[in-house]
Amino acid sequence: MSGDDYLALLKRARERLPDDISKVSRFELPEIDVLYEGKTTVWRNFGDVADVIRREHLAFFQYMIRELGTAGTMDGRRAMFKGRVVKKNIEDKLGSFLNAYVYCQECHSPDTRLVREGRTTVLRCDACGGHRPVAVRKAKRTTRESAALQEGKIYDVLIEDIGKKGDGVAKLGNYTIFVTGAPKGAEMKILIEKVTGNIAYARPHVE
Repeated sequence: MSGDDYLALLKRARERLPDDISKVSRFELPEIDVLYEGKTTVWRNFGDVADVIRREHLAFFQYMIRELGTAGTMDGRRAMFKGRVVKKNIEDKLGSFLNAYVYCQECHSPDTRLVREGRTTVLRCDACGGHRPVAVRKAKRTTRESAALQEGKIYDVLIEDIGKKGDGVAKLGNYTIFVTGAPKGAEMKILIEKVTGNIAYARPHVE
């Protein structure tokens, strides 16, 4: 191949590239949309942000409530936080999440995936091939897991799933707890009504 042929081939290849190649690998986060309903903060486009950063909604939500130091629930594609949370605080915690669990430290691309390799969670970059381990923090539990549940006592739990009958399902140590009417993703106080073996039944506790 002559030099002229190579230059012509290179020119045709460049013409097929997008005008701004960065648009292929970069994303644009939507502006955080927050409103206040009484003493509750509603992040209305939480689901849109989670979709753009390509992270699992529940894990992202759990990170946010832990870092914001509040309780909350997921309502469809909205996140609802207890108390009035300043928008700037939400933006700051989102930035921390992106740095820890989204952006590649090598090329700063957001085109990354969280993958399990053995017992380690790794952030793998699809743009440059770089990878690094990340620390995945579990939801905080304020009750000792080794303690036996007691009927009539109040506990703090995270609702991890929904049972076949529509009740929220929480885990505490060796216990599976069914909480009447509790939504998935909620961190809440519950009142234990009945304990049978390692199964317990509870209802939300309102102070």
